[in-house]
Amino acid sequence: MVKGLGAGNKGLSRPKRTQNLRHYILVNPKLKRSIAAPLAAPYLPEFLMLPKNPIIGLCQQASFMISAAKVDQCPADEGLEVAFAGRSNAGKSSALNTLTHANLARTSKTPGRTQLLNFFRLDDERRLVDLPGYGYAKVPIPLKQHWQRHLEAYLGSRESLAGVFLMMDIRHPLTDFDRMMLDWAGASGMPLHILLTKSDKLAFGAAKNAILKIQRDIHQQWGEGISVQLFSAPKRQGVEQAQEVLAQWLGLLETPEDE
Repeated sequence: MVKGLGAGNKGLSRPKRTQNLRHYILVNPKLKRSIAAPLAAPYLPEFLMLPKNPIIGLCQQASFMISAAKVDQCPADEGLEVAFAGRSNAGKSSALNTLTHANLARTSKTPGRTQLLNFFRLDDERRLVDLPGYGYAKVPIPLKQHWQRHLEAYLGSRESLAGVFLMMDIRHPLTDFDRMMLDWAGASGMPLHILLTKSDKLAFGAAKNAILKIQRDIHQQWGEGISVQLFSAPKRQGVEQAQEVLAQWLGLLETPEDE
């Protein structure tokens, strides 16, 4: 049975998660006029500056660390790391690359190519983990069993794991693997954020109806602590929302509870 985060995590502590992050506007304190006053176009006020999510800068310097076939081959269990999980054909690697603005994860037309725990360094305290794709029919059964055994060992023992992004194809949600991950997150108290990938494959109305139904089903069975959003790698839909969750889990953005 997998367990949640323990008290032995070194370095950074796992931040509290939130679903709604506040946005800030930095204003030049020397400015005398009201920022509410209308501005004549095409003037762009230099005293207004939208904050840049710090995760973007970290991802620009991300680098591959190691691939691990077993938990004992993983990097030192300290700092914070966020894992990306999903069925082999759910667009996991594409989502990871889109969120980080980098080609960190290998993408392929053949699902199931991610067969190891792949670690990427953001800085000395933070990492991303691309977990093995799971459930693709063409993968031999012994290999599936190997993946499942070591995936469960990783999820159950990793103290530095701050949260998990779970990729679901919006057209085929809540598979057996998805339900297993939801059961584990509920039992362990691990933050879980679901990206409904390939949402561009559905019309706007159909995608909205789909997410409402999935949210309702998840909240009824696993409670309201699990967040869900629409996501499309090709259209870059939902990228900023997901990046905010990622930055918050890695301790780069304050939560409303911390303010």
